[in-house]
Amino acid sequence: MAAGWSRQEVEATVARYFDMLAAELAQRPYSKVKTRRQLQPLLDGRSEQSIEFKFCNISAVLIELGFPFISGYKPRWNYQGLLFDVVSQRLALNRELLQLAERDVEQPVVVPSVDDILRAWTSPPARRHEETRIKEQRRPYIPLPVNYLEREARNREIGLAGEVFVINFEQARLVRDGREDLASSVEHVARTKGDGEGFDVLSFEKSGTERLIEVKTTKYGKEAPFYVSRNEVNVSKEQAGRYFLYRVFEFRRSPKLFGLKGALSATCMLDPASYVARVA
Repeated sequence: MAAGWSRQEVEATVARYFDMLAAELAQRPYSKVKTRRQLQPLLDGRSEQSIEFKFCNISAVLIELGFPFISGYKPRWNYQGLLFDVVSQRLALNRELLQLAERDVEQPVVVPSVDDILRAWTSPPARRHEETRIKEQRRPYIPLPVNYLEREARNREIGLAGEVFVINFEQARLVRDGREDLASSVEHVARTKGDGEGFDVLSFEKSGTERLIEVKTTKYGKEAPFYVSRNEVNVSKEQAGRYFLYRVFEFRRSPKLFGLKGALSATCMLDPASYVARVA
């Protein structure tokens, strides 16, 4: 069994991952295979599978830091403390990567065209269990000035584009199920009634029962966290039997989506992200 990864190995691996991430954010072509093969001689006999696993660990750290990640490397959460140190330190000093992320999360988007929108539906990510998270004590690190994933989540243009994509999906689903009458009644509630309803799209089951859909959209992978309001949480609980969260992801190139039915408190891990403060 190979020994634990040294700092030199971790530094080299993080540097190569950041090169790929910079290319992805800049929409430049790159080769994962070539990167892996160039990296291998710099490591202490690590297999290609081991390198791939470490890249997935880096994705997990970046998500913890609120930063875009390579969606092809799905996060694996049992990373070593040293990896968190190196990623956070290098990222805070990598001006090019920070600038690329800044531009990417604010970049306008359009609703992508797809050949068969119904094929965009997929399964949600596997449930994340607390025991798979980092087991080593985390040392102090340089915090990023911006949570880029949160900033992207608040990009209204991305949100609206994702809602339109979901409306198109719902209409196609109902037409497929022989309910053209209901397809024509799908409503973009976020536009017709505003954001106070606790959901964005009113659609229907094949039976005619209402389906209340809250849409969350990202350019990044399905594992990227999203942000919900207290009102959305409350409405999902009150209307659990007909409430759906649709997560639209990889929206830039080949959009996909999955759905979670029921109260958000039952389908998601909810962590408080902000507080309302008043003088005591």
